Amino acid sequence: MKDNKIKVAQVLAGAAQGGAENFYVRLMQGLKRSGKIDQKGFLRSHQHRLDAISAAGIPAQGFRFGNSFHFIDHRRYLRALQEYQPDIVMTWMNRASISTPSGDYKLVCRLGHYYDLKYYRHADFWIGISKGICDHLIRGGMPAEKVFHIPNFADEAAVNSLPRDSFDTPVDRPLILAAGRLHVNKGFDILLQALKSIPDAILWLAGSGPEETALKQLCSDLGLTERVRFLGWRNDVTALMKSADLFVCPSRHEGLGSIVMESWAHGCPIVATDSQGPGELIDDGLTGLLTPVDEVEPLVVAISSLLDNSSQRHFLRKNGEELYWQKYSRDVVVKQYEELYQNITG
Repeated sequence: MKDNKIKVAQVLAGAAQGGAENFYVRLMQGLKRSGKIDQKGFLRSHQHRLDAISAAGIPAQGFRFGNSFHFIDHRRYLRALQEYQPDIVMTWMNRASISTPSGDYKLVCRLGHYYDLKYYRHADFWIGISKGICDHLIRGGMPAEKVFHIPNFADEAAVNSLPRDSFDTPVDRPLILAAGRLHVNKGFDILLQALKSIPDAILWLAGSGPEETALKQLCSDLGLTERVRFLGWRNDVTALMKSADLFVCPSRHEGLGSIVMESWAHGCPIVATDSQGPGELIDDGLTGLLTPVDEVEPLVVAISSLLDNSSQRHFLRKNGEELYWQKYSRDVVVKQYEELYQNITG
């Protein structure tokens, strides 16, 4: 019997760790579970990611995806892509899109942020993970009928909370969680300044990145060393969410804010700044609390109000969970990808 599955090459030239990189694996696993799509991963040679994809029964191949001097590896990638003979090639972010020419396949570029569109104009179709990114694509000249909005879904694996006294945390103190790359765009400096005015609260800050040294210095300058735990990069953020009283996303810029979906899926009430993605996703006062970007005092008020009001935390948690399973779950999002792949291949 002829196999009529659509063949999709998933191409990612991402970092060793990151939110988009994690979702790349989750989406491939979700599509594999559905049984309707044939896939192969083309990605940087990060062994842990290659292993995760292979463990799901999906073939994967590693490449350098370097600069123009790595032309031999680039030819190797293009030859492997040609040998796979995909119906669709879906590229993730700038480097993968730059490295992948048009061909005898449908080229789909997936954007998770407001990137420079010069890297994406050669594609046939575009996916924006938020409505704002889709608007960015259309304003930039991409045909509206070829731009599609498909959000991310969370890591839905059931987890247990960590003991409340993990990381030398006093069990009788309010516990706040924040997570993400330690980058200026994430606004963790604003969160530390807000924490100064929230007595007794402990902050677990999960992540690594270029601002780590500056944030630790700011923490010391503010007298918060005793109340902040720098956890480094963590692969168990959903378990941390089960442990904390609330999650805070203080970003200055956030394409979607997949962490919002994580908090909804795992029952952690959220406070976020009104940056691009969280501002689009969160209904203020219903599924979370929103505060202005880069403003300390409103963030203090929002966090304090939730820490002081368990019934409000329960209200936001319940509404967030219901919204997630209705609109953003794995089954919902995987079906959207399957329908798109079917539509664009005719």
